[in-house]
Amino acid sequence: QVQLVESGGGLVQAGGSLRLSCAASGRTGSRDAVGWFRQAPGKERKFVAAITWDGRTTSYEVSVKGRFTISRDNAKNTVYLQMNSLKPEDTAVYYCAARFSGTHTAPNEYPYWGQGAQVTVSS
Repeated sequence: QVQLVESGGGLVQAGGSLRLSCAASGRTGSRDAVGWFRQAPGKERKFVAAITWDGRTTSYEVSVKGRFTISRDNAKNTVYLQMNSLKPEDTAVYYCAARFSGTHTAPNEYPYWGQGAQVTVSS
């Protein structure tokens, strides 16, 4: 079992920045890939970014590429999502998720989820 807790959400003006953190506990030290997803009201949960267990490979959804950066510090069992140049359309609840083995863009491929962090970008 892996427990995930997100933090760092909040309210920011368009053009601003936020950094989300995803702290893992439980079966730490395993080779879990971690993904970030987001869900706006009334919409499906969608892929944002993902990183392999060793941090060597990352992937991003097209609309966030160049603005968001995913990284991890395995010594702290924490994955980060640095979000710059935020836009109102980035407003959503952001979730981190973990899976053993490689990254994936489909939410149903991740068995472990955090509770979510609200990110609101005002125009």
